[in-house]
Amino acid sequence: MAASTPRPKAPAPSGVLIVDKPRGPTSHDVVARVRRALSTRHVGHAGTLDPMATGVLVIAVGEATKLVPWLTADDKTYETTVRLGVETDTLDAEGTETSRAPVPDELARALRDGSGSPLLDAAVAVERARTAQVPPAFSAIRVGGRRAHELARAGRLEADLPERPVEVRALDVLGGRADDGVELVLRVASTKGYFVRSLARDLARGLGTVGHLTALRRVRSGAFTVDDAIALDAVRPDALIGVADAAARALPVTVLDEEGVRAVSYGRRVAPEQMTAAHPRPSAWLDRASRLVAIGERGPDGWGRVLRGFPAPAGA
Repeated sequence: MAASTPRPKAPAPSGVLIVDKPRGPTSHDVVARVRRALSTRHVGHAGTLDPMATGVLVIAVGEATKLVPWLTADDKTYETTVRLGVETDTLDAEGTETSRAPVPDELARALRDGSGSPLLDAAVAVERARTAQVPPAFSAIRVGGRRAHELARAGRLEADLPERPVEVRALDVLGGRADDGVELVLRVASTKGYFVRSLARDLARGLGTVGHLTALRRVRSGAFTVDDAIALDAVRPDALIGVADAAARALPVTVLDEEGVRAVSYGRRVAPEQMTAAHPRPSAWLDRASRLVAIGERGPDGWGRVLRGFPAPAGA
């Protein structure tokens, strides 16, 4: 009996998934689900979402994990609900109440009758101009080699975390209510490292009260929005955005000629004449067939340097 011919091994999946994370699981839980669904260990994410949060979670698979540093660095946009008058230790609805304070009557009246609130306008203006922010104690920031949330739960976080530089691109009040409690609905666009839970704390204090998040939804992460997102249960190989397509959406695009591609393959710098639309910031370097060759940038002398290469698949 003739020996059977072994079936060729299917290529490992590569690409980017935009998952609409449900409330409950951690970002790590989502990564684990994707690993099982796609039968690969090479999975990462670009920008953590708290368990309470929902919305856009960018998942990188296979070769696309090389893009994570640039996907993570992108600006994010959130829609959130802040409940005023109550603060929790985690600054969200998952935490334990730590303090209460009355909400100013002026703000409550303005929300009930739909009139403007100079107090709210002033507090929002301060947050729009914010350039430094104290992260929540319950966060993944490392303190002496330990996660801050681990120290906070153990009662061993002795002081506030140090301020970190942030930038608010936009902050708008979408609405609010003052019936069974006082709540504000906000949309905020910010740079990497901004904590919306800290916004709830700081805005509430600017209003003369305390507050915490009751809902948080990421609606945009860089070039990807909720319109691109799929449910966690819908993760499958054909939902992947190709590595080159994802890079071209997330970054500026530079096209290399054949000599430029050859230079990259030999680890050399790329001459100015070998690049079209070169950028002085990280960009997706594509060949003329739109294959991703590298992430690179143009130096001050006009020559291009590789930040991360993407070798052609074997046999290509």
